[in-house]
Amino acid sequence: MTSRPPSTDDFDLYVWEGASDIAAQAERCLLGMDVTVVRADAGMAFPPPRDKSRVAVALVSVTVMGDRRFSGHDWLAAEGIPVLWVAGEDRGRDPRYYPPAYSHTLPRSFSCAELRKMVFKLAGVALKASTPVPPPPQPLVAVSEPMRALLGEAEMFADCRTNVLIHGETGVGKERIARLLHERASWAAGPFVAVNCGAVPEGLFEAHFFGHARGAFTGAVGAHKGYFEQASGGTLFLDEIGDLPLYQQVKLLRVLEQNVITRLGSTVEIPVSFRLVAATNRDLRALVGQDRFRADLYYRLAVIELRVPNLEERGAAEKAAIFKALLEREFPGSSASLPDWVVERISTMRFAGNVRELSNVVERVGIVSRQLGTWNRAAIERVFEHFDRSTLGEAQPAAVQAVLTPADKAERGRILEALDANGWRRQDTAACLGISRKVLWEKMRKFQIAAKGDTADSIDEACGHSR
Repeated sequence: MTSRPPSTDDFDLYVWEGASDIAAQAERCLLGMDVTVVRADAGMAFPPPRDKSRVAVALVSVTVMGDRRFSGHDWLAAEGIPVLWVAGEDRGRDPRYYPPAYSHTLPRSFSCAELRKMVFKLAGVALKASTPVPPPPQPLVAVSEPMRALLGEAEMFADCRTNVLIHGETGVGKERIARLLHERASWAAGPFVAVNCGAVPEGLFEAHFFGHARGAFTGAVGAHKGYFEQASGGTLFLDEIGDLPLYQQVKLLRVLEQNVITRLGSTVEIPVSFRLVAATNRDLRALVGQDRFRADLYYRLAVIELRVPNLEERGAAEKAAIFKALLEREFPGSSASLPDWVVERISTMRFAGNVRELSNVVERVGIVSRQLGTWNRAAIERVFEHFDRSTLGEAQPAAVQAVLTPADKAERGRILEALDANGWRRQDTAACLGISRKVLWEKMRKFQIAAKGDTADSIDEACGHSR
């Protein structure tokens, strides 16, 4: 799940007022705005709690300079928070703050207009300094007929507000297609907010999606825009929509029908307008038949349906083309010396994790060739053999396939992804999944997941079972 993007419309103002009363004055000046005033020297433990997903500005009175309670120099510098001094003299060059250009001064008799102008200016500076440069998008390769057909459909439906449901196996690039729909739309300059529905904490759906007003619950020290508001004017991408519980589906449906939301702890209705793109690797029609997904929500989502083909359907030529494109992106210039035998080997491999797994292969192969300074066949073949061995665990015996529920299949897929991401090291995989090694063994036994060298007997033995 993506974190909400920082914004200069919603930020924290840390105040050290010393002998002055500038905190109360700042609260009055910023009343009604989505700015949280934090009194950092009012008996609060130091350092103050800090949500790093939010922009922050510091308002500091010079009267604290001789006060031993003011221990914020190093913290403010380390956090890169711009400082606005309240003083009768210019302290903009104070070397204890980083960077010095962030420091500015207001007179003690500042007006609300002066304060608002300065803090919003510094919030913009902080936002620019803290905004990471987004990585280049994953190359979208389409040399096969199925992918060219998909991209043609995506281009056709991109510039309309109609909801889209994207189907496809894990790792095929459903989010990349969602981003393409956004990029080709007339509202491409608006936000693209991506949310993994399966990662939303239980009981926090409303706070995450609808946002909350200040004081709505313990710890809600400031107002917060939820995903619906953040996506307004752009695209909201809901990945793994099939994992959304029924009671949350009702609330999503209501927003889609009414186009308004109300933050937790507030009675004010806020209009929202976004294009919804949802994705799933599950059969939603089957879930509807099992009363695990609402039929009315399904029909709301599936106005336009797109299916992303897996790598096997795309064929050998596209596997090779994707490998080359990813290699060039991750290791510029390396594709020029790429030997034919590597490309041929990639073309014949099966990637159960689709493009995501192929991307892992690219990274390992690229690192090996860069470290050795050559395309050492023996070393690179060992990388390929590792992934071939991992793929053995992907095959589902017919007996297992028959008894697994859709939820079991989804969990099995997540475990396989985690195993692959952690090089099939079970201790690391268990930590990644937030479970114990024993529980992981139990799940591997249940789903008959085994790498080369493992057997059902060895898994039983590790789990403490006898057969």
